[in-house]
Amino acid sequence: MAAGSGSAIGSVYVDAAHLAKLEFRARGLSFVAPAPVSSILSGNHASRLRGRGLNFEEIRGYLPGDDIRHIDWKVSLRLGKPQVRAYTEERDRPLLVVVDQRMSMFFGSRRAFKSVVAAEAAALAVWMGFAAGDRVGGVIFDDSSVVRVRPLRSRSRIKTLFGALARMNNALHADSQHRTHYGQLDTALEGVLHLAGHDYLICILSDFAGAGERTRQLLRQLSRHNDVIAAMVFDPLSQRMPEHRALVVSEGYLQVELRTENERVRAPLASLFKGRAAEVAELLRSSGVPLMALSTDEPTVDQVRRLFGERARASHGSGL
Repeated sequence: MAAGSGSAIGSVYVDAAHLAKLEFRARGLSFVAPAPVSSILSGNHASRLRGRGLNFEEIRGYLPGDDIRHIDWKVSLRLGKPQVRAYTEERDRPLLVVVDQRMSMFFGSRRAFKSVVAAEAAALAVWMGFAAGDRVGGVIFDDSSVVRVRPLRSRSRIKTLFGALARMNNALHADSQHRTHYGQLDTALEGVLHLAGHDYLICILSDFAGAGERTRQLLRQLSRHNDVIAAMVFDPLSQRMPEHRALVVSEGYLQVELRTENERVRAPLASLFKGRAAEVAELLRSSGVPLMALSTDEPTVDQVRRLFGERARASHGSGL
C-alpha cells in the first residue's frame, strides 16, 4: 500500500489534514479537567502536574475563602489586619509533544500502527494545549533525524509541526533500509532539554524501544522543572501471542517468520514482550514520570478521552 494513500490514512499512515481534523475531536478535552478515577493522573498522581505558573499581582486585605497559605504575616502584623498575597495565573504553559516515528513504531496487528497512534495522540495534545491558550511545539524523531519545532501560539506553527510529523510518518515503509536506532530516543530527549525551560508540559509518545539508564536521567532532568507525561504505545500482540498462525516480522530488509503455533516459540516471545513492558514501566516510575498506555486496537480519541476526562459541562447544557 502506498504511503499516504487515502485508504491507509488513520491506520497505516497519517497526513497533515488528518491531524488537523482532530481539533474537533479534542473539544471538551483538557489537561486541567478533573481526572477520571481510572486515570493515571488521578489519586496520587494528581499532584504530579504542576499546572500553570503563578504571577504575583498585589497584597490586599484577606477575604473569606482566601487560601490562608497566602497570608503575608509581616505585612499583616504591620497593618494590624490580615493581608494576603494575590496571584494571577500565568497566561500560558508551553506544550511540547515528543513523537517517536522510528521503524519499531511501524507495526500494528489490529486497528492501526503504533506510529499512527503516537501521531494522533500528539495532535490531540496539541489541540488541547492550543484551546487552553498555550504555545505549542514539538520534537519529532525517526531513526536518522530529530526535528525540533519551537513552541508558538499560532495555527501556522501547528501546520509546520503537523507537516513535519506527516513527512516523517510517510517515510516509514516495510522495505526501508533503516533499522531501529535505539539511541534516538535519548537524542530526542536531549533536544527537548534545549527547547524546554521551566514550567513546560511535555508529552512523550513512544514505544520506548532502547530506553535505559540515560533515558531515566533525562526524564528526571526534564521533570525537575516541568510537567512530563509519558504514553507508551503498544500493540496487543505484545501482550498475547496468537496460537494458530505464523507471523512475519520485518525491520527493514530483515524478515523473520515466527511459528507462534509452537508453544516453544510463543511462550518465550510472550515472556520477552511482557518483561520489556514491565522494565519500561519501572524505569518511568523510578524517574517520577506518570505513565499511561495507548493501544493500537482502540481509537486514539476514545483512549485519550478516558485518560484525561472532559471539562465539567454546565448543568443547563452548553452544546460544547
